[in-house]
Amino acid sequence: MEKKGFTARTIAIMGVLMALRIILSQFLSITTGFIKISFFFIPVAIMAILFGPMIAGTANALCDFIGAMLFPAGGAYFPGFTLTAFLAGVIYSSFYHKKKLTLKRIILVNVIVTFALSLPLNTLWLYMMQGNAVFGFLPTRIITSAVMCVVQVVVTYSMVNIREFQRQIVKFEA
Repeated sequence: MEKKGFTARTIAIMGVLMALRIILSQFLSITTGFIKISFFFIPVAIMAILFGPMIAGTANALCDFIGAMLFPAGGAYFPGFTLTAFLAGVIYSSFYHKKKLTLKRIILVNVIVTFALSLPLNTLWLYMMQGNAVFGFLPTRIITSAVMCVVQVVVTYSMVNIREFQRQIVKFEA
C-alpha cells in the first residue's frame, strides 16, 4: 500500500479507522488512573493489516495525540503514551501487514506489545507523572494486561477468520 501512495480511498479508510480508534479509546472504555480496559485495538489491528508499519504507527500515535487533546483525562498530555502508541502500531503492522495471520503470530505480537512494550513503558510514564503510587497498582495492571492480552488474541483471531472480513481486506488491497 505504501508504494502506491495515498489515494482518496486510502485516506478515507484511514480516517474512519482513526475516528473509530479514538471513539473506542475515549468513550467506550473503562479508565482509571492506572488501568484501561478498551477495544481500541480492533481498528489498530485493521490499520496494521492494511498499511505498513510507519503509516500504522503514525496513525496510532496521531489517534493518541488527538484523543488526549480533545478529551483530556487525568491531567496534562504526556508524550510518552504517544510514543508507546506509535511503537505498538509499528510492531502490530510488522507482524500483520501482508502476512498470514496465524494464531501463533497473533499470540506472539499481542504478548510482545502487551508485556514488552505497553505494560513497562506505560508504567514508566505513569511513574514519571504520578510517582511511587503507581507501584501500588502494578499487580492490578499486570492482571488487567494479561486478561486484555487474551481478549485481544481471541477477538483478533476471530475477526481475521470471518470470511467477509477476509473478502473486504482482499478487495481493499486490490
